[in-house]
Amino acid sequence: MRQAGLVMLAVLALAACRPGGAALPAPEKRDLSAEVVRLDRPGPPEKPAGACWESDVTPAVIETVTEQVVVSPETRGPDGALLTPATYRTDTRTRILRDREEIWFRAPCPAEYTLEFVTTLQRALKARGLYLLPLTGAMDAGTRDAVRRFQAERGLDSARLSLTAARELGLVTVSPEEL
Repeated sequence: MRQAGLVMLAVLALAACRPGGAALPAPEKRDLSAEVVRLDRPGPPEKPAGACWESDVTPAVIETVTEQVVVSPETRGPDGALLTPATYRTDTRTRILRDREEIWFRAPCPAEYTLEFVTTLQRALKARGLYLLPLTGAMDAGTRDAVRRFQAERGLDSARLSLTAARELGLVTVSPEEL
């Protein structure tokens, strides 16, 4: 019991060593939606040369509206008593707010997806609480789900890893010509 108290005291003392005792700032989340390219032709964008691209299909957004419409109103007697209740029908309408579409975004090249790369990806996602499975180095369903959740918070709802997300996770570097 005494040892646990000493450990807690040491943790608090170390936390107080930062100027002002301020908390560390949360890392900035990049807006990955700005990286998305929409084309009016099939295939990936042509530039920059040597770049690798991934595509995904965004789902359609459909709105369904259901409302109750009065078929016949209620009738009341001279004394205000209800003679016949109102009758209603249900009308349901759907409309497409946004069609599904193919989107493109820069991605790490397939040659980069080594066992070490995917293991590091899993480790980075695990550190952020998004990947809870054992590290396998395989780009499996659990890894893709964690990638989707990481990117969805940043505006790109895709299980395919974008180059910008890979950079934010510390997996790839920025080349000098991209600066």
